[in-house]
Parts: sequence; structure tokens; C-alpha cells
Amino acid sequence: MKRPGMPNPDPAAFIKANLPISPVPSIPEIRLHTAGPASGLWRLAGRGEADSPPYWAYPWAGGAVLARHLLDRPEMVSGRRVHDLGAGSGLVAIAAAKAGAATVTAIDIDANAIAAIGLNAAINGVNIVAWAADIIEAQPPATDLLVVGDLFYDPALALRVMAFLRRCQASGVEVLIGDPERAYLPQDELRRIASHAVADFGAGKGGGAVPAGVFALSGKAEGETMSGGRAATA
Repeated sequence: MKRPGMPNPDPAAFIKANLPISPVPSIPEIRLHTAGPASGLWRLAGRGEADSPPYWAYPWAGGAVLARHLLDRPEMVSGRRVHDLGAGSGLVAIAAAKAGAATVTAIDIDANAIAAIGLNAAINGVNIVAWAADIIEAQPPATDLLVVGDLFYDPALALRVMAFLRRCQASGVEVLIGDPERAYLPQDELRRIASHAVADFGAGKGGGAVPAGVFALSGKAEGETMSGGRAATA
């Protein structure tokens, strides 16, 4: 256990020393620093060993299905500005960059995730801007495509995220969501555009494959009109 008063280790140095690099299951084109049983992540997070593990240290199905989809359909991101909300390890952001996005910004509230994204981007030979922020109460970012993986695990967070995504849609930003149909995914507000079986740390030990979907927002946000082929508010 971490002793009181002991400083947390430098995140990048800790990740490099304790999280080995390995291909992502279902997405061998991408390699990430991934936690294992002996990684001792509680030392980095300043938590006890019994606490929940950091999301950024493992592959989750929502990010995996988005990454697989973008790599298989590079025309969805080629030449476009992409923002990855709740980016975690940077898996989806890295896939977007590999698929030819003009610029990629990865956003997460966890500073350790930001360190991991920088390391993982370098491993995969791509350039990503990593930004530590909570933007879902803010104005939509200046981007063409917003990708969101695995953010519908909590009911209160799901409501906040959907409100933000609707604002993004109304401002002309395309939104793609990746999720293994967790309980708080509002499927009645979404349109499925693809399905893939991908590995998911959340499925239990071994990260077995689960069915997961890529979704777009259904319909148009309230007050939205079409102008020049892009959505715009009046």
C-alpha cells in the first residue's frame, strides 16, 4: 500500500516501467501500454488496491469497436478534424490518426490518461493533441467529427453526455458513439451503423469478445436546420 505523504510517481515514467506494450485484441494494427496483474496501478493513482482500476489502462469495447470501424472505413475520417471525448488510452484517437484524419484531439479528465495518450501515440507513430479537460458543459469544439467510446456506464453521466452530443450535432459536428449496449446507452435516440465483436476488459477476466455497436444520433436536434449540407442552428 502507498504510505501517507508519499508522492505519486511521474505518470509517464510509471507507465513506461510497469505497463507493457502489446497489440490491442481485435485491433492488431494498434499497440498500447496496457495494465496487467503486476502493474500496481494503485501506486500511480494514489488509491488502495481494492479500488476501481483506471479506465485508461485497459481496452474497453466501446473504444475498440470505434477504432475497428474507423480503420476499416478510413473515408469517415480522412482529411477531417476529429475529437475523441473521454479518450482513455487514446485508442480511438490513434485509429483516427492512422486512418488519415487531418488533426486529432484526445480529451480526458484524468491526467494519467493524458500521459498514456502521449506515450501510446508515439508508439504508433501518430500525432495527437492530448487535452486534460471536462468539456461536456462547454460549447461544442471546433471539429468535424466527435467520437465517444464507453461513456454510458453511469446514468447521470449518460444524461450529461447526451445533452452535449445533441449540442454538438446542432452546431454541425458529426457524432459517432461506440458502446457494447450498456444499460444507460439511450438506444431509442441512436441509429446503429455498424456492429463488431471486440475484446472488452469489462467482460471479465481475459477480456473476452463481446458484440458492440457504432451508433450515430438519430434525427436532428431541436431547432436544427440544414445549410450547405451541414447542420446549423438558426
